[in-house]
Amino acid sequence: MNRKAFFTYIALTLAAINPKVSAQETYTIDSVSVTAARVPIALHQSARIVTLMDSVAIASSPAENVNDLLKYALGVDVRQRGAMGMQTDISMRGGTYNQIAVLLNGINITDPQTGHNSVDFPVNLTDIDHIEVLEGPAARVYGTSSLVGAINIVTRKNSDTSAAANIEGGSFGYANVNLSAALGGKKGSNTLSAGYSRSDGFNRNSEGGLNSDFASFKAFYQGQHDFGSRDLQWQAGLSNKDFGSSTFYSSRFDDQFEHTFKTFAAIKSEGKGRLHFTPAIYWNHGEDRFELFRGAPDKYPFNYHKTNVFGANLNFHTDWKLGRTAFGAEARHEAIRSTNLGEKLEDPSGVYVCGLGRTAYNVFLEHNVIFGPLSASAGVTAVYNTGNKEGVKFFPGADVSLRIGEAMRLYGSWNTSYRMPTFTELYYSVGGHLADPNLKAEKLHAIEGGVKYSARGIRAIAAVYYNKGFDMIDWIKEKGAADDAPWTSVNHTRLNTFGQELTLHVSPAQLLVRKDFFLQDVSLGYSHISQSKKEDAGWRSMYSMEYIRHKLIAQADFAIAKGLTANLSWRYIDRATDSELIKPYHVLDAKLSYLLREKFNFYLRANNLLGRRYFDFGDIPQPGLWLMGGATFRIF
Repeated sequence: MNRKAFFTYIALTLAAINPKVSAQETYTIDSVSVTAARVPIALHQSARIVTLMDSVAIASSPAENVNDLLKYALGVDVRQRGAMGMQTDISMRGGTYNQIAVLLNGINITDPQTGHNSVDFPVNLTDIDHIEVLEGPAARVYGTSSLVGAINIVTRKNSDTSAAANIEGGSFGYANVNLSAALGGKKGSNTLSAGYSRSDGFNRNSEGGLNSDFASFKAFYQGQHDFGSRDLQWQAGLSNKDFGSSTFYSSRFDDQFEHTFKTFAAIKSEGKGRLHFTPAIYWNHGEDRFELFRGAPDKYPFNYHKTNVFGANLNFHTDWKLGRTAFGAEARHEAIRSTNLGEKLEDPSGVYVCGLGRTAYNVFLEHNVIFGPLSASAGVTAVYNTGNKEGVKFFPGADVSLRIGEAMRLYGSWNTSYRMPTFTELYYSVGGHLADPNLKAEKLHAIEGGVKYSARGIRAIAAVYYNKGFDMIDWIKEKGAADDAPWTSVNHTRLNTFGQELTLHVSPAQLLVRKDFFLQDVSLGYSHISQSKKEDAGWRSMYSMEYIRHKLIAQADFAIAKGLTANLSWRYIDRATDSELIKPYHVLDAKLSYLLREKFNFYLRANNLLGRRYFDFGDIPQPGLWLMGGATFRIF
């Protein structure tokens, strides 16, 4: 079989795990509660764009990890350096990777050192029930790290006792194994999972050695107990990664290496009844070691960083005659110890000679009302951070949604938000970078409007938004400057973004009321962004001026035969950039899956099925065709 025939054959047959639910179950997705406001509301009532990736969509996707899955969320920009989520930057709506909040079951796990590390998720895809992607400023909901949006990962809560195993292997020496177990009872449950993956990598350094290899271990534990008037929930996780960094951070050196270790723990108590109190406390810990020359500190000293985040929050809401009122407060302390980030320590310890700490205090108030076809919410967040001199800042917002008939809704929103600089943006002045410790916080005002349509088998959204950014942070250098000229962190005076989004999801199986129909689901999406910037002429940007101008996505799920399903997922990316290497590209991913007796699932995955050569960032090529095969076994 020649190359062309081989790819044609694979393209027609490869695709997804997808044990389909019934048409009725899929149709009820609009009734799922999401956290697009301080108080969870039904998805169809939300006056915001919330992309919900449910368990069915996750199971059918060819994605191997959360990072790859988010590539098919229309408003999300995933810039990948290493494969399989080893080093990935995630942003939204023309923003940067530092401008989104990342949450796990509603607990903020955003990394204050750098957004590079925020998406080191301590969970595997098999742990996840659904993912909520909230587009646009979310200070009223998730605090001030969510300048342009937020991602909330919600894990499965098993009520039954069960155990399962997943084993995979594939190209480039790839291997992956995941184990999970759940112990259920009448009043509570406990779930534990762990996974290990590794690869030799898809690239080599100039001397022929490995430089995009990786090894990763993740573990996650969660539990809950019903005490009658109150539910107690707890969770803990860790992520340990070692990966070759190729030319990730400097094109001059092709054998960089990085180690990251993150742990996370949280406990939350959720009340019941008319007065609904929900206190929570959490701790995030991160460690990072960067090697410009792998295993050779004598050539250039390693960079070490250690962060600790302690947080406590209290949410409260109550229903009364005039609607639902919510208020609460959060205190979040962020601290770092480092070889080069922060101020010089008076009591250095080992390699940690610099450090810094700051505390953010947030207080919020929000009110929600529903009058027949009209639903609205308005609120304000007050913010004070000890890390800057701007004092108390207020960030208001309002959302409104009007139902027209049974299937259509018009919506509009106006929101504001704020983000403190990361420790890296403030202090990273090594390796070709020159940071400014006096950076201001970023501010954003955003307006949005659109229409939503939802009926049996059809969901569609058309949205238009305008973001007006002040004091936006980026790393820049003069155009025409020498290659060794430093990238400098600065505040842009203005950065305005105008965008439009169109999405359409059609389920022929639901429309025809035939669960076994060959074409199960089709999703299409288009996003366009344009930006205007003031006082940036003559400058080259590392991040905020390189945004996705045009993005198209298309996905289709197929029921080929009993137990045999398939998925094809295609995306097109056209990025606004000065780079000669980063050109428009399109990628096709696919998956073929066979479910046997509800307990055994066998599948094949193909990432970049057509073997396209493309770049997401700098001069770092992305993997070509990556084939994988695996099986999931439900033990009991």
